Parts: sequence; structure tokens; C-alpha cells
Amino acid sequence: MSQLTPLIDHFNYFTTIFLMVAGLYIVIARGNMIKKLVGLGLFQTSVYLLYLTPGKIVEGTAPIIDPRFQVYSNPLPHVLILTAIVVGVATLALGLALVVRISEEYGTIEEDEIFARGEDE
Repeated sequence: MSQLTPLIDHFNYFTTIFLMVAGLYIVIARGNMIKKLVGLGLFQTSVYLLYLTPGKIVEGTAPIIDPRFQVYSNPLPHVLILTAIVVGVATLALGLALVVRISEEYGTIEEDEIFARGEDE
């Protein structure tokens, strides 16, 4: 059981690495633009987890000064992630709008077909 303790203690980091690699693979390996946006969303989620994991302190409370509490959690990572989520939603909305416009122009959202039509012209 003691051999599993390091794995359990770092479960958030393993999850972050898995999501980051999966998102990056989807962005690089897929030709469908919607799938690329899904991969980008996975990658962004991994970055959120990467920032939030060290922000939580075990038995830490909100940073409100009170003589009953000695250990406080840092609120800064949570605030930064709220901002990152808003930027991520805006990025996804812009990406979807571009995919719709590209689909109207070329009739497809596959990169290979778009590149082939661009070379023909």
C-alpha cells in the first residue's frame, strides 16, 4: 500500500499530463477543425488543473484574518483560472465562428480538402 501513496499524492499531475498530451495529440494529428477545437479545449483544461493543484493547501482556509486559523489557501491561482476560462471561452467562440465561415467558403472543415482546393486555384 505504501508504494501507491506517491501515485495517489500526485494524481492531479498525472491527470494534467494525460489531458495535455491527449489535447496536443488531437490538435496535431486530426484534420477536422472541430476536433482540433476539442483538443484545444482539453489542453486548456489541463493548464487549469496545473494552476489549481498547487493552489489548494490541505486544511487551509479562505484568507480571512482570524486568530482561530493559522493556515490559509492562496486565492490567486483561482482568480487567474477564472480569467483563463473567460479567455478560453472567447477563443473557442472565435474558433467556431472561423470554422463556420471556412465551411461556408470551402464546403468542408477538413484541412486536407481545404489545402487541395487552395492549390487548385
